[in-house]
Amino acid sequence: MDLPRVYTIRESSHRIHNPLSREKLAVLGDALSPPPGSRMLDLACGTGEMLCTWARAHGITGTGVDISTVFLASARARALELDVAERVTFVHGDASNHVAAQPVDIAACIGATWIGDGVAGTVDLLRRSLRPGGMMLIGEPYWRRRPPDQATVEECHATTESDFRALPELLEQFGELGCDVVEMVVADQDSWDRYVAAQWLNIRRWLDANPDDELAGQLRAELATAPARHVRYQREYLGWGVFALMDR
Repeated sequence: MDLPRVYTIRESSHRIHNPLSREKLAVLGDALSPPPGSRMLDLACGTGEMLCTWARAHGITGTGVDISTVFLASARARALELDVAERVTFVHGDASNHVAAQPVDIAACIGATWIGDGVAGTVDLLRRSLRPGGMMLIGEPYWRRRPPDQATVEECHATTESDFRALPELLEQFGELGCDVVEMVVADQDSWDRYVAAQWLNIRRWLDANPDDELAGQLRAELATAPARHVRYQREYLGWGVFALMDR
């Protein structure tokens, strides 16, 4: 059980595997200001940047769960780098069925709601680990502008337009699920650029070092078209944010 290699190549230099910048991640932590000792569960944690930096800045403890052995190795190294390895733990496993052994203060799924087959299922999954009065964090795309055609929908990694909602509709969905939205931090076009453009450099450097790899043809074709596709479609039409929720 592991993440396909193409993903770890594409995001090999990333500490945050979504278009939230380090500055915005810090803003979110400061806005929530979790008390020292707060327990956090991060499902599909990637390289663990949120857990590690919040453990250092706010004194939280926590567990991250991810399917990628490569990302988890980076997460553990980051915990050592920031001197928080005694406060955070990283578990290799399927986040879609992971429930904390003890209720947590913050349960998060940042940019991976497919683990619950969408927003509703992911909220339900996070609730199973959350203490009464605790907080959920959901990272999710939304439409900045209505996509004009199916090509735009597909280039934004959706199958149909209804896969994502406009921002007001997404916030209303959280309310329909019985949640109050108590904070949010959203990506802007610059943070999208920083996230996506770094993938291009990662791919190019990998191609230069691995020209005969079985994935070289696929990644060469991706690099040839990805920059123009990003500015034509994703940059203009797709938004992304992290939303803090509390049960009503």
